[in-house]
Amino acid sequence: MHRESLESLTQLAAEAVRAAGGLIMANFSAEHSVSASEAHDIKIELDRRVQDLLEHMLVAHLPHYSVLGEEGIRGSEGSENEWILDPIDGTVNYFYGIPHFCVSVALRRAGELVLGVVYDPFRDELWSAYRGGPALLNGRCVRVSNRTKLEDAILTVGFAKTEDSIQHGLPIFSRFVRLAKKCRMMGSAALDTAYVASGRLDAYIEGFISIWDIAAGIVLVESAGGKVRLEPIPNHPSKYRAIVWNGFLELGIE
Repeated sequence: MHRESLESLTQLAAEAVRAAGGLIMANFSAEHSVSASEAHDIKIELDRRVQDLLEHMLVAHLPHYSVLGEEGIRGSEGSENEWILDPIDGTVNYFYGIPHFCVSVALRRAGELVLGVVYDPFRDELWSAYRGGPALLNGRCVRVSNRTKLEDAILTVGFAKTEDSIQHGLPIFSRFVRLAKKCRMMGSAALDTAYVASGRLDAYIEGFISIWDIAAGIVLVESAGGKVRLEPIPNHPSKYRAIVWNGFLELGIE
């Protein structure tokens, strides 16, 4: 079977996220129908439309690829090529009119994350990377920061509203809010990791995160010279504890 080049697939993913971003921005000021609501998160009808657009663009000419997202696995199950999508990462921000959200697309090939694209349509910023290539922001190379001291660093720390996640995350937040220059909770894991890749943030720490939220960012950060540590959460498929950082800070956490 022909294996498409990572460079061409990254270009395809970039075209898809830009199209998705156009749909998202066209509806930014509209009233949105909530399709699911939980204590800590919501889904809106637009999530499904954006995912449908992404799936059509990514799989139309690649029917042997599968797609993983919040709706489960679609397309050619068992394929060694698996798109991992988050149509709107930061849905709560988007729903409340906070301009901090993005589209995230990654590709996992034979179990390895090999490309990632993150697009912030509000700021028209597109990050992209594939294994063996540089991390790019709007076509320009980016690198992680070189800060080594926590007192100079800006970290983002997140955790879900489950009791286990709160119990795990609050002590970490409490520690770093005292040690770091600043701690942020920004509401979009994909943008947090993209910001680490481009040196705007020095670390991202999350106690309970889905793979589709951070898959693209993992490729971006590692391609930009940073480090990623993932710990699968037992009994929660595709959920992880994540530490993503510039590789220079001594964070002092396991």
